[in-house]
Amino acid sequence: MKNSIKWILAIILTLSAAYYQRTTGPTYPLKTSFEIAGKQYKMKFPRSHGGFTPQPITLAIPDTSVKAELHFRRYKMNEPWTVIPMVRENETLKADLPAQPPAGKLEYFVVLKHGDKEVNVPHDSAIVIRFKGEVPAYVLAPHVLFMFLSMLLAMYTLFETLTDGPRIKFYVILTSAVLFVGGMVFGPFVQKFAFDAYWTGVPFGWDLTDNKTLIAMIFWLIALWQTIARGEKRAKYWILLAVVVMFVVFLIPHSVMGSELNYETMSVETGKI
Repeated sequence: MKNSIKWILAIILTLSAAYYQRTTGPTYPLKTSFEIAGKQYKMKFPRSHGGFTPQPITLAIPDTSVKAELHFRRYKMNEPWTVIPMVRENETLKADLPAQPPAGKLEYFVVLKHGDKEVNVPHDSAIVIRFKGEVPAYVLAPHVLFMFLSMLLAMYTLFETLTDGPRIKFYVILTSAVLFVGGMVFGPFVQKFAFDAYWTGVPFGWDLTDNKTLIAMIFWLIALWQTIARGEKRAKYWILLAVVVMFVVFLIPHSVMGSELNYETMSVETGKI
């Protein structure tokens, strides 16, 4: 198999996994549709907010006869809903969710009104949004880049190993190094800026993002050790196993079972979503 074909296949697998992870996570904007005043609308609602500022909720509804209210409360707190009217600015209706401490969550929904008709958006349940500290680009960008490259290199290593290519050892070393830098060096700094903790996985907690990175790192270190100690051919199945684990890790939606603020104790715990 030509190297160009290996790279093409690796890129396709990497982009597919990255897209799936990105669009299925609990912090990805919620897409929903609704009808009000005889017109159908499709909109996105935020489920993640970075920084210590309010989160604007904006509805592009040009019909001035439509009014709206924003309902919200702290997540998992059995407290009354706070209701604020959404203010019209030209063709949009706007209101702000108040800023929360890092890992704090709010649940919210919008009530649209037209005459005597009311429509809840979403119609079936409230939206949960998680707040986090602002992660500077000089930390976030290399983290994302190295994690993406580690997946790409792992996929290339897969085809290099299956075809008994000449540079298996090189790509095992490179993949392990890039994953270490992206996940175990920059990853904790991202976590610190976002949720004021360098590591919330085992043994300090059950944060799935940290733990899945740790699991992938362990398998690649084993594959690396086997490759160096026993040679590429005898380490083949360990390398393939490391690749499979890496792929599964990338398929797990980002931020599932992530950091969550307990408002009663004001401590950051591992959430269920």
